[in-house]
Amino acid sequence: MKIAFQMDPIGPVDIDADSTFRLAEEAQARGHELFYYTPDMLAYQEGRITARGWPLTVRRVAGDHFGLGAEAEVDLADFDVVWLRQDPPFDMFYITTTHLLQRIHPGTLVVNDPFWVRNYPEKLMVLDFPELTPPTTIARDLATIRAFKDTHGDVILKPLYGNGGAGVFRLTESDRNLASLHELFAGFTREPLIVQKFLPAVSKGDKRVILVDGVPAGAINRVPAVGETRSNMHVGGRAERAELTARDREICAAIGPLLRDKGQVFVGIDVIGDYLTEINVTSPTGIQELERFDGSNVAGLIWDAIEARRA
Repeated sequence: MKIAFQMDPIGPVDIDADSTFRLAEEAQARGHELFYYTPDMLAYQEGRITARGWPLTVRRVAGDHFGLGAEAEVDLADFDVVWLRQDPPFDMFYITTTHLLQRIHPGTLVVNDPFWVRNYPEKLMVLDFPELTPPTTIARDLATIRAFKDTHGDVILKPLYGNGGAGVFRLTESDRNLASLHELFAGFTREPLIVQKFLPAVSKGDKRVILVDGVPAGAINRVPAVGETRSNMHVGGRAERAELTARDREICAAIGPLLRDKGQVFVGIDVIGDYLTEINVTSPTGIQELERFDGSNVAGLIWDAIEARRA
């Protein structure tokens, strides 16, 4: 197949952690032809969806992990698969790429389905499953957020479209910084904030469960650094081996059919204790960590699912 990767610049990626690199590596091993471009090179041109980029080869050699062919402008409708893999922020630039890629899908299979990536961002898709999630409020109005905090005491406050642990604050019952934080956020964004009841189980880790076409492939546990609330590996969290619990499987069984139906082939959900906190569909990670812990080929499972859909 002809495969295009819409992703952030490939030069700085960590070949031992980056999920997009691992997906490209597995595709290449299967004999697929790779093409790479950055999202700013995506365009609509008089009815055609085009991208300017390069034929790509990858290799697991630190500092020399990719090779590029001659730069070319391609019609993405000529490809079998396009991967939507740039990292958030989930802003209007990101959203515009989903509108453009939607115009070639499903003739060209875009993974994950851009319509549902746009309409089911990480912290909003979970709202369809209130029985699985901690108490949650989404609001811009300070009085609404304050009322939630008064009810639940110890809470987590974060930007609705944030990522990587940026801008995540824990406010305990005695904390008096809510108004100041609200003022800070309001000063640079018009987006609402999301506030959730704090889950003490986060001290034992924030589990990342990877689902392939709605079916759990395995999990890793991300443990916060000492003195830190956030478990994201971007901010010092460490990955540990984890097993799927009965509750994890219950959560996956509840959300899996929807993910599969909406074309979300590669998804990473976040589970703290018994609660689902996020459903990551934009650019989920964790493939390489999971493969190292359990010796599986998660990238292979993902390509099996894609090849089956193309067939």
